Amino acid sequence: MSRTGKKPIKIPEAVTVDIDGRAVNVKGPKGELKRKIRPEIGVKKEEGELKVFISKEDKKSKAFSGLERSLLSNMITGVTDGFEKVLELHGVGYRARMEGQTLVVEAGFSHPVKMDPPEDAEIAVEEGKIKVSGIEKERVGQVAAKIRAIRPPEPYKGKGIRYEGEEIVRKEGKKAISTE
Repeated sequence: MSRTGKKPIKIPEAVTVDIDGRAVNVKGPKGELKRKIRPEIGVKKEEGELKVFISKEDKKSKAFSGLERSLLSNMITGVTDGFEKVLELHGVGYRARMEGQTLVVEAGFSHPVKMDPPEDAEIAVEEGKIKVSGIEKERVGQVAAKIRAIRPPEPYKGKGIRYEGEEIVRKEGKKAISTE
């Protein structure tokens, strides 16, 4: 089994975990998440902890034990604290605003780009930053990646939409060659 898969997951007081065969249901103060576990992986609840085990010993099962453990841990973190990704807009005239539930991004195109957020993720805009939050880590990352894909940062001037704290490797522009 992988090292990650062997670690138990502590269940906080405010969270309830129900295991029904291969289905795991996690309920907490921020919401509820459901997930089906792979057939070669098992989950058991003991003394306020979740433990992941494998039913057959092969390389694939060992690898998936770590994955399933991480996904279960993310579910518990999501229903207690939630997840958030922050995107920054860099460039002259690059703006974002909310029109009702629709995100409107002006990123150097001839038209503003409109995007409706999915039900399980929330989008907020404040001072040149777009905040994507929700209880499911995968969905939050997916929505943030879709927003970033509207205008990814370019390497010459660094203009575009990037994650907060993301370092853009800058390239040097063309050089003039003197002919003598």
